[in-house]
Amino acid sequence: LALSACAHSQPRARVQFPPAYSPPVGTVVTGTASWYGPGYHGNRTSSGEVYDQDALTAAHFDWAFGTLVRVSFPQTGKSVIVRINDRFPNHKGRVIDLSRGAARAIGLIGPGTGEVRLEVVASR
Repeated sequence: LALSACAHSQPRARVQFPPAYSPPVGTVVTGTASWYGPGYHGNRTSSGEVYDQDALTAAHFDWAFGTLVRVSFPQTGKSVIVRINDRFPNHKGRVIDLSRGAARAIGLIGPGTGEVRLEVVASR
């Protein structure tokens, strides 16, 4: 009886995202970035792709999949271009969630989060 009670877990609540938005090329946004990797590697992203933590990709709460974004990290003076291929809930006030590979490219791995500048370089 105790084992059968453990076998029935509550379904995970699905996050509702706003409709996808194609930002105009040249759109600039600043704010806090974070990164994600090991716990998600190999899982499906919101776009249906298999997540590769070492690819140059990112999650955004409403920018269209395929949008290319230059992410600049003033603290290190480095930047990287990422492709949006995933979603994340915007409840923590972050503007983007980078793959581990993108975070490594700009030096965000150590601090985990940091203030960045986003510039849309191509939009869908």
